[in-house]
Amino acid sequence: MILIDIDSVKFDENGLIPAVVTDFYTKKVLTVAYMNRESLEISVREGKTCFYSRSRRKLWRKGETSGNFQHIVFIKTDCDRDALAVEVVKDGPACHLGTDSCFNDYVYASDDLSEFSVSSLYELIAARKTQKVDGSYTNYLFDSGLDKILKKVGEESAEVIIAGKGGDKAETVYEICDLVYHMLVLMAATDITPVDVIDELKTRHVIDKKVKQQKMR
Repeated sequence: MILIDIDSVKFDENGLIPAVVTDFYTKKVLTVAYMNRESLEISVREGKTCFYSRSRRKLWRKGETSGNFQHIVFIKTDCDRDALAVEVVKDGPACHLGTDSCFNDYVYASDDLSEFSVSSLYELIAARKTQKVDGSYTNYLFDSGLDKILKKVGEESAEVIIAGKGGDKAETVYEICDLVYHMLVLMAATDITPVDVIDELKTRHVIDKKVKQQKMR
């Protein structure tokens, strides 16, 4: 990984550069803010976002009053080096209105293309724990209880094995999707979030890397 010098970043005539902040896990755009050289240096040094408020004309560390800090995973600059992309792990809502993101109001939405993520599917499934919808299979699973959910996870796991053994890619994908759905229901039922799983997977990656390094010695 090559890190560029802050001196090569191009600030505008007011000494500012736009920073597009996205969620590291969901890739959702959280906010667009501005940094000056000092706030960028603070962000790099502290590992948390620090911006420059154009309205207040002062530095502000995200979370300094709300506690909703944004822990920086990386900061990238575009090819012209006059804009920043910042990926963060956030402690709470990104918007001052208390919402997950500042971007919630649609100006346009395609009829043919739609947003999808495992996180958004999980949120929809988790909402069924309290929101009853007529004919909802998800509601049926939650109402049936944990034993029923676990039974379905077992059944779908077997279906994946059978499809994988059969060598039919389309069928295997179909069965994997069924398994993933039922796994998400299980997660919601037991209050496990996608972030919990991702955090664990990150530790497995580190362990695997160490094991490989030891084997190479």
